[in-house]
Amino acid sequence: VNLPPGFRFYPTDEELVVHFLHRKASLLPCHPDVIPDLEVYPYDPWELDGRALAEGNQWYYYSRRTQNRVTGNGYWKPTGIEEPVVSSTSNKRVGMKKYFVFHVGEAPAAGIKTNWIMQEYRLSDSSSST
Repeated sequence: VNLPPGFRFYPTDEELVVHFLHRKASLLPCHPDVIPDLEVYPYDPWELDGRALAEGNQWYYYSRRTQNRVTGNGYWKPTGIEEPVVSSTSNKRVGMKKYFVFHVGEAPAAGIKTNWIMQEYRLSDSSSST
């Protein structure tokens, strides 16, 4: 995705959930429509360059959640706990955020931890029925 000169994409967690993810899940148009759909798990993280919206060293894409987060050379391992994404205006939970670290090798014990980190956002269960 090529952005026009001067355009920067640095959304907050709330903006990602409310203005992008919620609209996408509700089949509403997103303006600007800059985040592509990508079936991420067949790809190793270093293969994502050019397939997703890149801003600095961050890439943005929509992908369906799956239990199997395995790629060709490794797997995404969850780390920490899910964190709520809270609305700045209503102080209500609008979504959840989870961190994953990429490990090279086979799950669960043979993997070598890398510096690749993924943040996965999802809508709160109360935000959507799907």
